[in-house]
Amino acid sequence: MKNGLLLLFVGVFAFLACKNDKTEGVQELSGGPNSDMIRNPATAELTGDTNQLARIRFDESEFDFGEVTEGAIVTHSFKFTNTGKVPLTILNARSTCGCTIPEWPDEPIPPGGTGEILAKFNTDMKKNQQRKAITVIANTYPNETQIMLKGMVNEQK
Repeated sequence: MKNGLLLLFVGVFAFLACKNDKTEGVQELSGGPNSDMIRNPATAELTGDTNQLARIRFDESEFDFGEVTEGAIVTHSFKFTNTGKVPLTILNARSTCGCTIPEWPDEPIPPGGTGEILAKFNTDMKKNQQRKAITVIANTYPNETQIMLKGMVNEQK
């Protein structure tokens, strides 16, 4: 009996949650720090003009740090330019591993402006050939760009 009531409740909840909501009563947000980014014309259907977006161009998308001994901290600054027509805002930069930490500018980069992403890779307990990707998420087209640290980590003796 309890299972039947629970199933009925979940079914009714799912039906109501999936209902097409109208936009009546929704207020337009404007002037916020990300309001232009929310109106990014690059939709899933790509019907907008992607030429009117920020674009990020890295001086180098991959850095080979050569050979280091396990336990070293590798740092590299990936320099970039906003080659787009609107200010570039980096929303996030992440790695697939906690051993690689990116730092990025908080302020928007104007068209033609430059910036850098500092990547730090802790080689502790990392041996042999390493490739650490950092995914940069921004108001660009495409909205994700990858940069890479790579090199050889030799076992500590």
